[in-house]
Parts: sequence; structure tokens; C-alpha cells
Amino acid sequence: MSAQPNADEESQAQPLLDPSLHRSLSNVTSQVAIVGSNVCPIESLDYEIYENDFFKQDWRSRGKVQIFQYIFVKWLLCFLIGLIVSLIGFCNNLAVENLAGVKFVITSNMMLVKRYGMAFLVFFSSNFVLTLFASIITAFIAPAAAGSGIPEVKAYLNGVDAPGIFTVKTLLVKIVGSITAVSSSLLIGKAGPMVHTGACVAALLGQGGSRKYGLTWRWLRYFKNDRDRRDFVTCGSAAGIAASFRAPVGGVLFSLEEMASWWRSALLWRCFFTTAVVAIMLRALIDVCLSGKCGLFGTGGLIMFDVTSQNTTYHIKDVPPVLVLGVIGGLLGSFYNFLLEKVLRIYSYIYGKKPIYKIILACSISVFTSCLLFGLPWLASCQPCPIDASEACPTIGRSGNYKKFQCPPGHYNDLASLIFNTNDDAIKNLFSKDTDSEFQYSSILIFFATCFFLSIFSYGIVAPAGLFVPVIVTGASYGRFVGMLVGSHSNLNHGLFAVLGAASLLGGSMRMTVSLCVIILELTNNLLLLPLIMVVLLVSKTVADAFNGNVYDIIMKLKGFPYLEAHAEPYMRQLTVEDVVTGPLQLFNVIEKVENIVHVLRTTGHHGFPVIDERSHSESPVLFGLVLRAHLIVLLRKKAFLTTAVRADSDAFRHFSAMDFTKRGSGNGDKIEDIELTEEEMEMFIDLHPFCNSSPYTVVETMSLAKALILFREVGLRHLLVIPKISNVRNFNLSVGLSFSSYAQRLDNGRHLYCMALHCTYTLHNTYTMSLLICAHTQFGEFSLLESHISALFGFLLQCPCTLTKHLVI
Repeated sequence: MSAQPNADEESQAQPLLDPSLHRSLSNVTSQVAIVGSNVCPIESLDYEIYENDFFKQDWRSRGKVQIFQYIFVKWLLCFLIGLIVSLIGFCNNLAVENLAGVKFVITSNMMLVKRYGMAFLVFFSSNFVLTLFASIITAFIAPAAAGSGIPEVKAYLNGVDAPGIFTVKTLLVKIVGSITAVSSSLLIGKAGPMVHTGACVAALLGQGGSRKYGLTWRWLRYFKNDRDRRDFVTCGSAAGIAASFRAPVGGVLFSLEEMASWWRSALLWRCFFTTAVVAIMLRALIDVCLSGKCGLFGTGGLIMFDVTSQNTTYHIKDVPPVLVLGVIGGLLGSFYNFLLEKVLRIYSYIYGKKPIYKIILACSISVFTSCLLFGLPWLASCQPCPIDASEACPTIGRSGNYKKFQCPPGHYNDLASLIFNTNDDAIKNLFSKDTDSEFQYSSILIFFATCFFLSIFSYGIVAPAGLFVPVIVTGASYGRFVGMLVGSHSNLNHGLFAVLGAASLLGGSMRMTVSLCVIILELTNNLLLLPLIMVVLLVSKTVADAFNGNVYDIIMKLKGFPYLEAHAEPYMRQLTVEDVVTGPLQLFNVIEKVENIVHVLRTTGHHGFPVIDERSHSESPVLFGLVLRAHLIVLLRKKAFLTTAVRADSDAFRHFSAMDFTKRGSGNGDKIEDIELTEEEMEMFIDLHPFCNSSPYTVVETMSLAKALILFREVGLRHLLVIPKISNVRNFNLSVGLSFSSYAQRLDNGRHLYCMALHCTYTLHNTYTMSLLICAHTQFGEFSLLESHISALFGFLLQCPCTLTKHLVI
């Protein structure tokens, strides 16, 4: 197979990973890509502990105080992450409840005096202005803040260094944009944006702040590496869920089940500590609001309401309706994902144009939503207030179960009670007990259809938008409808059916089980529901898995994020790593000329290079180790040169500090173009002995590709070296060549990212040639199998060393 001639030109014309959704090209995110397809070039993250002489010397020089400081500061950062995320989550809910509350109060007051036209104008204009503001700041300041952010964080934890997802601008826009967008009555949620917000906070703290804005702390220098930042981002994502639903254990399990690609017991303990801090802070802040000091916030809000705190009894006859709910949830969830994918593909055509088109689309959705939400309650008939109502009926000027809308005194509009509320209050009404006669069949059906389709069309706009809460609202509405149909044939009240309906649609759309089960239990404060929730989640996930994948994986593929799955494709067992490597290889000697290093760095985009030692007593070169591109640039920048090709003495360490080799931030490393050298310096030499990883992961050439991929994924590698099984191959002429067709793109911030098309060519004896292209769209942690997507396959053959370097994405 061969790449199309115009593949380079097409790739250069294609914008680099537009943070907004773009049209997914054929096989763009499959583990094996089609040659010639436009690629999404993204750097991998380095999760490996780089064991060179300098690293070992640095750790040996650390005393007990420094080791204690490292451990203490790590726990302190987990505490700060929990503290900051809980404050952001609380303020987010506080702002949404008050912004949306003021809008609904003014609209309701005008409806009371029958000024319906003015009420619609206030409702329409406030929604339009809020949506316009959210879309403008997102489109022009931080496009990476659009959407929920969960696919971006999930891809990062898999090893994808996507541009701009953890910057200060993204964090601020995510917070402000989420508040205004959710307050504008769009069918979107704030749980997803909170996960992204928590990850941003963790990433910024983990890298010591923002160097661009002068906010850095030297005492955080221990964590200037991708490995520690990965752990902090995992804690931040768990804290985001905990702050959204006041579900600390659910947040930990969400990070484990859905987000993290690598997990260990120490990380579990730190995540649990972080979410515990969130839970305690939220409890303290909610107590302040319950005293009446938070405006309209205090009696509503999903994070502070125990929706079904009652004793529940059920029998075996209640199980069949629950099973039906699970099946319906699986079918609806898979259909929801299918429609969402189609809508986002349509939106991608619009997003390929100027930002103004994104804003027009968001405003159009807002106009349509406002007209629909204000007009639909007029279709519902007014109901007389129940005599034994648990709250004032009708409710005027605040959230509640009985909205008056256009009804006469003593009556309420059940559809308005769901629509003219925040999403959190709508969930509260649907989950509420002792309200079995509150809603009509037609009102519930209308509300279900409205939420189902509006949430799909609203998610893709250029604004922070989550899917958790809209899916809960939609599932709760059809769950309550099923409860109304079952009626007295079940011991479960309609509110409990709403809870189970929400669980079934969440399971059918997001395909999580354990974490969703715990989140719903913590949300409802009702442990007796555990068996029923488990059953409904298992059934809905099983049914939905027969049709498509979970919603976040679908969005990741649409955005072009390379993701390394935990399993290998069946065909990979028929291939060996030898089938994937090719040449010519870019490598260095342990003592290399400066001019050669500069030339290779300027002409390739590879991240790592094998280093060989041509010893006098050996007929073939010996693999010494691996040196990183970033470390070579540091050596060139510091001008650690030798006048002769001799090994440097131990004093070489004194010219460097540990800070010289730390990573500044996500994608913010030095570039070879910034290095200026004289002709005299170009003729000097660099001793790579102290700076090479002398113990890289290696496999023999006969290992199956499937086995290598599993090793790559489980250990979290970025580079994997392939060595020959036999030490002497002179009896037959085997030459392995590696050629890369590099698609180099420049982002607005000046960073370069690369994708390689890998062509493997074997030449045996005369002229037998076999060509093969493999490209894995995934990311790898500490080292990678293919570097942009099989992140790095390094082959070292005695006579013709070969290596696979730099992300491969086609």
C-alpha cells in the first residue's frame, strides 16, 4: 500500500485538531488507519521514569527531607484540588440557580398579570443573551472549552497531549461559559464541564501554575513530568463528579471505570482523599445556604437534594417492570448515541467555516429552544391543586412542583412545572415522592420527547455543555411514564420509577455500571434501591452494547483523538513486530557530532532516538539506550559540547540541574528552531552517555503485534524497542528500511505536531519487497507502540538497525 501523492497537501490544509468537533474521516481513529487519509497529528505524553545516569545521580543526592517534601506536597496538592474544585462547583450551582431563578421569577410575575407577550420577550431575550455570551467567549477565547470536556480528559489520561485543553483560558471560559449556557435554558448539563474544570485545576497545580502569566511556584518542581500530572488529572476528574453530584465514592469509581487508562492502589487512595475533601467542603457550604444567605439557591440544586429519602419495599412482581425499563433504556440509549453522532457530523460542516457560523448556530438553537419551551406549556390543560399538597400550590416566584403559568387561581400547569425550572429542579420534581397524581400522560410524553431531541441538538454548540444531567432528565421522564402505566400493579411509586428510568438511560448511553450505580445511590440517599439499580444498569448496558459504543468514545472518535484501546484486534495476532518496523533508521552514536544531531532534529519530528555504541571488540554496533528529543534540545541549548570525541568526565553533571530536564507544560517544550549555533560549535561533539535511558523496554522481533500492544497499553509506554532474536544474520542479506511521510502542522500558538505514515519494506536477497502500513490511533503513556498512535516501535537489527518513532496517525 502506498500513500496518495497529495496526502501531505491535504494534511497541511486540514486544521490541526480543531477543538470543536470536525468531520471524522474514514478510519481516522481506528487502530489501523488507511494510507493517505488525512490525519490528526497529536503528540504523545511521556509517562516513563527516564532512568539515565543524570536521573540516578539526582535521586541519590536527595535526602530524607526532600523525599518527605515530595510526598507531603503531593498530598497537599490533592487537598488543594479538592478544595478548589468544591468551591468552583458550589459557585457554579449558586450562579446557575440565581441567574436562571431571576429569569423565571420575572417571567412568572409577568404571567401573573397576564402580560404574556412581555413575559415571552424577557424569557427569549435573556436566554439569547446568555447563549450569545457563552458562545462568543468559547469561540474566540478558548475553543477547547466547548462541549463537556470528558472526551478530552479521557484522551489525555490515555496519553494524548491535545493542544489547549488545560490552559488558564480554558479553565476560566469553562467555568463562566458553563454558568451562562446552563442558565440559558438550553438542555445541557454542568457535570461534564465540572470534570474538565477539575482536570484543568489539577493540571495547572501539577505543573506549578502558568508560566505564560507569571504564576509559577518553584516548590512544585517535583511534579514537572507527565507521570505525576496524569495522577493529579485523575484526581481532578474524580473531584469534578463529586462536586457535581455530591458523590465522593461515585467520583472515584467514575475515574476508575471511565476515565483512567492506568490505575494503581496509591492513586485510588489519593483520589478518595480528594473527593472526601470535596464532600466535606460542599456540606459546609450547603449549610451556609440553608440559612438563607445564598439568594434563590438553597432549596434546589441537584448537589444538595436527597431525592428519595424514604423506606422502599418491593417484591418479585416489581422486577418485570424494572427489566422492561432496562431494555427500553438500552434501546433509547443506543438510539440517542446514534442520533447524537449524526447531528455532530452535520455540525462539523458548519464548524469548518469561520467562528461566526458557530455562534450563529448556537444562537439559532437558543431561539428554537426558547420558543419551544415557552409554547409547549400552552398545550397542557390546567389541573386543580391537590388538597394534600406537600408544598404551596401553585408555586409563585420560586422553584416548585406546581407552576401556575397561565392557569387560574387554585390550578397549576404540570408541563410548566417541568419546563419552567432549571434542569436540577425538573429532576427534583420527577424524583419526588407522594406526587403520583401530579402529572398527566400527555405532559410526560411531551416533556420526554422535548428533552430527548433538544439535548441532542444542544450538545454540539460552541459552549461548555454536559450530557449527564440532560440524560438524567430524559430518563427520569420516561421512567415516570412507565410508572404511571404500571400504576397500582407495583409497590414502587412514580418517583422511584423515575430514578430507575434515569439509571437505565445513563447505562444505555454512557455504558458505565458500577460508578453510575454508586452515583445514583449517593444522589438519592436510598440504599434500598441498590438491587434494582444494579439490574436496570446491567440490562440497559447489555442491550445497548449490541448496537454501538458509549457516547464519550463516539465523541472522541469524532474529534479525532487517538485512543489506544485495552484490547488488541484479532488480526494483530497474525502479525509480529518485525512486520511493522522498517527503515532507514535515525540514530545516534554515544558520542555524536553536534552537526549531525541538529540535522536530524531539524529534518525529522521523531521524539526519541536509539543510541548505539560501536565498540572496538564487537563486529556490530551495540544498543546503548534511548535519548529523547527534548533532552537533546536541552543539551544544545546549554551547549554541553566537547572539542574531541571523548567521553566526558563526571563534572558534566555540574552544568545541569533537574529543572533543566523537566517538562514545562502540556506541549510547551523548546523547539530546535530556537537554538542558534556557530559553525565552530557545529563541529564539536556531545557525550550522550549520561543522558540516555540505558534500560528501555525491549521485545524480540518475533513477538506478536497483539502481545506487544497489550504490553504497550498496560505498562503505559511511548517507545518500545525491537531487537533481533538471533545475534548474527550475515548468512542472509536482510535490510530493513523505515521511511516516514511526515505531516507537520503548525498550530496558532506555534507548536509543531507530527503524524507519520509508516511504510515497512523488507528486501531479502535479490528484489523481494513487501510493503505494509500499520497505524494505531491511540496514545501511549510512558512509552508507545507507535508514537503518534502506535507511538514508537524501535527496532534494532545488528546490520541494519531500525526504529519506529514519533506518533503514527494516518
